[in-house]
Amino acid sequence: MNMISPGVAVVTGASSGIGRATAKALRGAGYRVFGTSRRTAAESIDGVTMLACDVTDDESVAKLVNEVMAKAGRIDLLVNNAGIGLLGGAEESSTAQAQALFDVNVFGVLRVTNAVLPVMRRQKQGRIVNLSSLLGLIPAPYSALYAATKHAVEGYSESLDHELRTLGIRVVLVEPAYTRTSFEENLVRPDRLLDIYDAARDGMNTIMRTAIDAGDAPEIVAKTILEAATATAPKRRYAAGKMARQVSFLRRFVPEFAFDKSLRKQNGLPGLMSASTTSEAGLAIMAISITFSSRL
Repeated sequence: MNMISPGVAVVTGASSGIGRATAKALRGAGYRVFGTSRRTAAESIDGVTMLACDVTDDESVAKLVNEVMAKAGRIDLLVNNAGIGLLGGAEESSTAQAQALFDVNVFGVLRVTNAVLPVMRRQKQGRIVNLSSLLGLIPAPYSALYAATKHAVEGYSESLDHELRTLGIRVVLVEPAYTRTSFEENLVRPDRLLDIYDAARDGMNTIMRTAIDAGDAPEIVAKTILEAATATAPKRRYAAGKMARQVSFLRRFVPEFAFDKSLRKQNGLPGLMSASTTSEAGLAIMAISITFSSRL
C-alpha cells in the first residue's frame, strides 16, 4: 500500500482534544481509524473504532495491537498522542511522581511503538507520528519535568527514524504550542508542595490558563498531523500553528541570552541579564516578545 493512499491508523489518547480531532481528520482523509482511551470512550466518534488501552501497561498495549490486527489486518500509521502534564517546581515532585509522568509520556510512546513495529516491519512500510510540544524545544520554568519528557520524545524519535528508514518506516515529530483543550484541567499537581514556590507556581498557572484560552484549536494540530502522516518525503519535525513555527525559528537563530531574557519576562520571572545588551539583541528580544504574545 502506497503511503500517499489512506490506510489503517491508530491514534492513542483519542477521546478528547488533539487526539479526537486527529481521529476525525484522518477519518475524513479516508483512513480506517482506531482510537484509544484508557477506558472505553463514552462518546463515540463517527466512523472511528474506539478501543480501551492503557499505555502504561504492556498487556493492554499488546491487546490493542492484536484487536486492530484482527479487525483490519495491518497498521499503516501510528499517532502517539496520549500524555499528561505536570505544573510545579521541579523540586516539588518526588522521584516516584517523575517516574509516573515519564511512564505515560515517554515509555508509553515506547511501548506502543515497540508493539506496532513488528507489524510495520512485516509490511515493509509505516509511519509513526509522535506528539511532542514546543516545550520539547525551549525551557519551561515550572514545567521542567513535563518538558523533560518531551525532550526525551524528541531525541528518541529522531534517533529511531534513522534506525528504521531502510525498513520503509519513518518517524516524525509534531510540536504544538498552546492548544485549546482540557489539558490544563487535567494537569497533575506536585506531590510535595513547597511554600517558597507558591507565588511563582500560581503565576504560571494563570499564564498557562490564559495561553490555552488564546491557543490554537485542536483541529489546527490535527491538520499538521495529517500532513506529517501523508507526506511522501516527511520532515523530522512539524511545528503546529503559527506560534509554534515562529518560536521554533527564533529558538534556532536568536542569541541564547536574548531568548532567555524574553522568556523570563514572559513568564514573570526576574531578569538576570547584564546591562550590556546590544541593539541587535534588543531587536531579537522585541521579535520574541511579539511572537510570544504574552503566552509563554
